[in-house]
Amino acid sequence: MKTRRDVFQAIADPTRRAILLLLASQAMTAGAIASNFDTARPTVSKHLQILTECELLKQEQNGREVHYQLNPDKMKAVDDFLAPFRKMWDDRFNKLESLMKSYKNKK
Repeated sequence: MKTRRDVFQAIADPTRRAILLLLASQAMTAGAIASNFDTARPTVSKHLQILTECELLKQEQNGREVHYQLNPDKMKAVDDFLAPFRKMWDDRFNKLESLMKSYKNKK
């Protein structure tokens, strides 16, 4: 399937992030996912379609039901992209902590 949307554009929506959190622990059907939201089922289906197009979710056919689950490879790619930013902020907070300790010791 050709990805039409950017992953970060997909996870910018709070409902889609909530869906990802729901699926973090187990695979679920569209109906089970929709039952966790106060929106219409077609709206949730559209969110699932976007997450699937971005390859953040995988679909697995079980008889007549389709179960959605996280795609760990794509989630890892997102994490890999964010890692340098996380390191930069960790370094900045560590420097700030050192400055605060040295300031406190001078008093």
